[in-house]
Amino acid sequence: MVKPEVVETIGTASAEKKVINMVTGELKSTMDNGEEIEAYRWDPGTIYIPHDKPVELSIFGVNGKEHPFYIEGTNIKGTVKKGEETILQLHFKKEGIYRLICKTHPDIGHNGPMIAYIVVD
Repeated sequence: MVKPEVVETIGTASAEKKVINMVTGELKSTMDNGEEIEAYRWDPGTIYIPHDKPVELSIFGVNGKEHPFYIEGTNIKGTVKKGEETILQLHFKKEGIYRLICKTHPDIGHNGPMIAYIVVD
């Protein structure tokens, strides 16, 4: 896998732990017929974390009342609430791509998909 050049623009980094910041977001638009459509997102939608190293993921709830979530392939779950910060201590021992999935917005039919990709490499 070719890794993109990393430019540290969010969070902090140290020899012991990397901190990544994420927010909940909402996109809205109005159709020609006046119908309003919306979709919820994790932002950023893809994060890269090192294999077998501790990482702190801070998720701040900006849009939507709450977003119950889970990380596919793990036992990690929780809820991000509007105006609150949810902090996850992550440490993936297995490389791969893990999906952070909001259970309220899992697909287009539920104003999603609200899925972020956690790339562990």
